[in-house]
Amino acid sequence: MTPTGAKPTGSAASSLSGKAKRASVAYACTECGTTAVRWVGRCPECQAWGTMAEEDVRAAALAMPALVKPKLAAESISHPDSEVAHAVPTGIGELDRVLGGGLVGGSVLLLAGEPGVGKSTLLLEVGQKFAALGGRPALLITGEESTAQVRSRAQRTHTMHDQFFLAAENDLGAVLTHLDEVKPGLLILDSIQTIASSTVDGVVGGVPQIRAVTAAISAVAKERGIATVLVGHVTKDGSIAGPRVLEHLVDVVLYFEGDRHTSLRMLRAIKNRFGATDEVGCFEMHEEGIDELADPSGLFVSTRDIPVPGTCVTVTVTGRRPLLSEVQALVSAVPVPGSARRSFTDLDSSRVNMLLAVLVRHVGVPNLEARDVYAASVGGIKVTEPAVDLAVALAIASAGHDHALPANLCAIGEISLSGDVRRVGGLQRRISEAGRLGFRKALIPAGSEWSRVPGLRVIEVPTLGDAWRAVAAL
Repeated sequence: MTPTGAKPTGSAASSLSGKAKRASVAYACTECGTTAVRWVGRCPECQAWGTMAEEDVRAAALAMPALVKPKLAAESISHPDSEVAHAVPTGIGELDRVLGGGLVGGSVLLLAGEPGVGKSTLLLEVGQKFAALGGRPALLITGEESTAQVRSRAQRTHTMHDQFFLAAENDLGAVLTHLDEVKPGLLILDSIQTIASSTVDGVVGGVPQIRAVTAAISAVAKERGIATVLVGHVTKDGSIAGPRVLEHLVDVVLYFEGDRHTSLRMLRAIKNRFGATDEVGCFEMHEEGIDELADPSGLFVSTRDIPVPGTCVTVTVTGRRPLLSEVQALVSAVPVPGSARRSFTDLDSSRVNMLLAVLVRHVGVPNLEARDVYAASVGGIKVTEPAVDLAVALAIASAGHDHALPANLCAIGEISLSGDVRRVGGLQRRISEAGRLGFRKALIPAGSEWSRVPGLRVIEVPTLGDAWRAVAAL
């Protein structure tokens, strides 16, 4: 037993020092920021393997801070505010649609997407358009490429401008120096995971560094009224890499999506403090840069003079935007011995398999359960909402019966296990878009609320069997 006032020696001293060391060290996940007292091989929150890294968590003793005079006195929430956030259009209509009007001074945006999807190309276009407005200049800080690489891409995509400045930096202090010298109205940081602060311990791209750099950039942007765009990496499962607090520190979170094998790119808002989060922007990538698509439905519908079996057009709603989509199906001519093959591309596989069972029961496609079935959407867009059920079922029935549907027909509706055609949301927008693009007949669920569209004949069908008999008679 150690006497009162005496210092512990031997094993007791080493035990106390070990406890003190453990108390000042924790482990944080580099993917989601979850902390743990002990190292574990798998993060308990995001289930990622090998992402727990040691982090110093020495904290000051809990104490009440000294009283500080606030910058501004508290006001009634009904008091008129002279400093209203005004959005400045970027000159790219599809981006402005997603942002809710344009860029807001002092706002911080996080743009995420897979490598090679076109984030840097899009931001070069944004920087050039902003610089061309004639106000404050735009500044692009690249931490992944050299200035020669970025300048070469800018020349190829015709996004050069005298008021669009470029620098390659990886240190936060150097980035802040560039802000003092250029005094931009728009800052593009590509990417946040490549910038490090010399005052924070940890590797570049680690949880402490990302948290500190984002907080510092956000504070400077709001103080000086700089619209800031941070480019973020994504993990294998498509989520934003880094701590979850990164998404809470910014005002807007955007995802830039697309298959690198197709030209279509879609911009979605996951978080937006200045507008809605249900808008989608459509773009098309090509060798000379990126173009916005104000009317992208032509990418998802085939153009042919003579109707062919196994095709049906539907209208999906992506965000608030109705888009025409074509579903194609192929059914083998004769039953295949053994297990029939099923292959579905850009469709919900479980729903298509359910529709096959409903077709066998209520439409009577000959030997469908023993024939190979292939189905896909046109243009590389994923068509997974229940409103496309009717079009998928009619396309498969058309292929199975070798009966072509009319070329000017579209089908909208969800199908239940009992074969009923259920009502869907946004029906008026869907049929209005179909009428605008020249369709003359539309199958919709019975009992739906809709208004007449000039030139469009609307046919209400209560069941899938009624829908097939209706199109077979056209």
